[in-house]
Amino acid sequence: MGSRQDQAWLLESGNLEGSSREIQHGREAQNMSSSSLLKESVLKLVSKVQCGLVRNVLANLQKVILGARLSVLFLAIPLAIIAQCYGFGKPWIFALSLLGLAPLAERVSFLTEQIAYFTGPTVGGLLNATCGNASELIIAIFALSQHKIDVVKYSLLGSVLSNLLLVLGTSLFCGGITNLRSEQKYDRRQADVNSILLLLALLCNLLPLLFKYAGASAALSADSTLCMSRASSVVMLIAYFSYLLFQLWTHRQLFEAQDEDEDADSSEEEAVIGFWSGFAWLVGMTVIIGFLSEYVVRTIEDASDSWGLSVSFLGIILLPIVGNAAEHAGAITFAFKNKLDLSLVVALGSATQISMFVVPLCVIVAWIMGIGMDLNFNLLETGSLTLAILVTAFTLQDGTSHYLKGLVLMLCYIVIAACFFVLRTPLNQADISNVTVKPATDAILRA
Repeated sequence: MGSRQDQAWLLESGNLEGSSREIQHGREAQNMSSSSLLKESVLKLVSKVQCGLVRNVLANLQKVILGARLSVLFLAIPLAIIAQCYGFGKPWIFALSLLGLAPLAERVSFLTEQIAYFTGPTVGGLLNATCGNASELIIAIFALSQHKIDVVKYSLLGSVLSNLLLVLGTSLFCGGITNLRSEQKYDRRQADVNSILLLLALLCNLLPLLFKYAGASAALSADSTLCMSRASSVVMLIAYFSYLLFQLWTHRQLFEAQDEDEDADSSEEEAVIGFWSGFAWLVGMTVIIGFLSEYVVRTIEDASDSWGLSVSFLGIILLPIVGNAAEHAGAITFAFKNKLDLSLVVALGSATQISMFVVPLCVIVAWIMGIGMDLNFNLLETGSLTLAILVTAFTLQDGTSHYLKGLVLMLCYIVIAACFFVLRTPLNQADISNVTVKPATDAILRA
């Protein structure tokens, strides 16, 4: 069971085949864990059920629900629905919905991995591009339907920052602490490709912001920025699907772990659930994610007022941490086992997928819906993204790691989080008046 879960993390960025050797290295240790023993005992009890239909249903429940790393958080889903139906406080609905999204996001990745066994890696990679970050994508679509463009930008930006600084930084730090007497090594090829794509995404986000300050009139600048953002989104989507083609077909050998002896000795991996069972579970969980995402979007402002935190802090910091908790735990677990290549696959692959696929897709969907969403994330948010991408690229340039690199990334994330925590509210009218009075006074004195 542990091997299946490891592969679910890898499919998050389309690297299911490319890391088979690392998965096989840790298979024995994971199969001996207490959680795996518990799951095996549950399977023995399920196998004793006489009715075949009931036995199959219970077996699927065990593999899909109890097999989750955060299975206990599934209890938050009915609690969130009950809180919504009986009119509980909206901050409670927001908190319970966030907790419920954590295991659902991890299980969607697991189910896409299962379906990929039947469809092949190419179709599986394309399927995961749609479902791998289903929670972020569905939250963004619901926020767009309610014209909450800022919530869309905050949640997507937060996912990228969290993966690049928090997840990757914690992984490098934990791996370095575990291996104090030696440097950890990883394959730079995967890191280089993802860094190039992230820099392209950064360029597409910087241009609308720079054009805003280029001196054009406000109306002309808004229209041109929107057109530029939509054109850039099309370019980003083309680049992302070219990346999938590059990784899964034309240059797949660059990302495969070559070890002929182990490949000859290892047995062929198989799916643990059937194709139609996996598809049905995937549809059902996507529907539940839709309900919880709607709850999150509708209650985030009330939670902001109740807790005294800005919407930007909730969207950029809190939402990604909770929503990607299972993914974060997987990357850190790989680092503890001295498998930094897998940690990079999880962290960088997810950040690249959000930046190059989910963000431009939201711009295109908003365009279809008649909503003017652009790629201008404002000065502070774009500056934070620039810092995250550049620091990550410099950190991964030599192919080796130690705990100090991870600590620096974590500290960068803490500084950014503190910045958004301090900026509780946007610039209000009083602040605007304080800013504009002095230039107006100077103009009168000069006259």
